[in-house]
Amino acid sequence: MIKCTSKKAPFDTWFTNGKHKAHCDAPREKGGGEAGFNPRELMEAAIAGCINIWLRMYAAEHGIPLSGVMTQVTLDNPHPGEAVFRFGVELQGAMSEDQRRELLQVAHTCPLQEILAGKISFAGGPL
Repeated sequence: MIKCTSKKAPFDTWFTNGKHKAHCDAPREKGGGEAGFNPRELMEAAIAGCINIWLRMYAAEHGIPLSGVMTQVTLDNPHPGEAVFRFGVELQGAMSEDQRRELLQVAHTCPLQEILAGKISFAGGPL
C-alpha cells in the first residue's frame, strides 16, 4: 500500500510504503514546482523497473550470464481510453543469441505487464 500526503508547495506530494519515502510533483506548466517525478513518469518508472528486475531474476534462475540491463519506457496515449507502454531493452553480458532472444521474450512477461494487460478497475472512498 502507498500513502500520499500533500505538502505546502502546490502539488508537491510525498508518498510512502511505510519503509521508504519519495515525492512527486506536477510540472511547472501545470502549476507545480517540478520537485520530483510527475505521476506519469512514475508509471513509466514502475514498468521499466519491473522489466529490469524481472530479467535479472530470470537470468540468475536460468544461469544466463547477464551482467546488466538498461530499460527505457515511454507511455503513449494514441487515442482516448488507450495507453501503450513502449519499451526498449539493452542486455549486457557474454550471452548467446538464443539467450538474448529468450530474455527479450521474457521482457514481455514482467508481473506489472501481466497485471496491466488484464481488466482494470478503480474502487475508492474515504480512508
